[in-house]
Amino acid sequence: MMKVNLLVLMIVILSLNLSGQSEKKMIREGNKLYDKGVYDEAAINYQKVMDQNPMNDKAVFNHGSAIYQQKNYEQATNDFSKVAEMSKTPEIESNAQYNLGNSLMSQEKYQESIDAYKKALRTNPENEDARYNLEYARKKLIQQQQQQQDKNKDQNKDQDKKQDEQKKDEQKKDEQQKDEQQKDQQQQDKKDQQQQQQKQPQQMSKEDAERMLQALQNEEKKTLEKLNEQKVKSSSKSTSEKDW
Repeated sequence: MMKVNLLVLMIVILSLNLSGQSEKKMIREGNKLYDKGVYDEAAINYQKVMDQNPMNDKAVFNHGSAIYQQKNYEQATNDFSKVAEMSKTPEIESNAQYNLGNSLMSQEKYQESIDAYKKALRTNPENEDARYNLEYARKKLIQQQQQQQDKNKDQNKDQDKKQDEQKKDEQKKDEQQKDEQQKDQQQQDKKDQQQQQQKQPQQMSKEDAERMLQALQNEEKKTLEKLNEQKVKSSSKSTSEKDW
């Protein structure tokens, strides 16, 4: 038969009793500070208890409440979630789920807060605060969804407006490009026409043609006259030579 060391067992029991008394004392001190509105120091007392005994649901619950008052909603959410999981009584679990819903709603996580309030009511159907906040969270969720829809509509309108402006800008650029191309083509056509005109011989007017013809006739007449004079001189010279 195994013997038990009674002295060691008594020391362990005494140590547990002292530890329990110490935890209760620090929780009471934290509660006093909480009631005075000194939430940061109250949270420190609750944290000391949690460091010694992480499973002390009262310390975790009150710590969540203290930091909730300091608007540290994310950490408060973690504390109340832990309490809801380790709670030993339906009342504490319901209250933890209720406070969890409040922490989530403060972060505008309305759907998650609705789920928490529902759990609080399932655990304790007489939790009227949870019932009231459940309806409030539902209304806030509808409002949030409507705001999101309106925001999406505005974003779509802005997007459509930007697309219309882009299309107009593209059309304007296309028109400007076409105008520039048309001007360039007109200038090129004009240059080609001028070059073609320079290559072609100029047409003679009727008056110019008549003057040129008259000049040719005059030159021809003068040439004939000179030829006739030369013939006459040549004939005279020949006759005198024969007589002599």
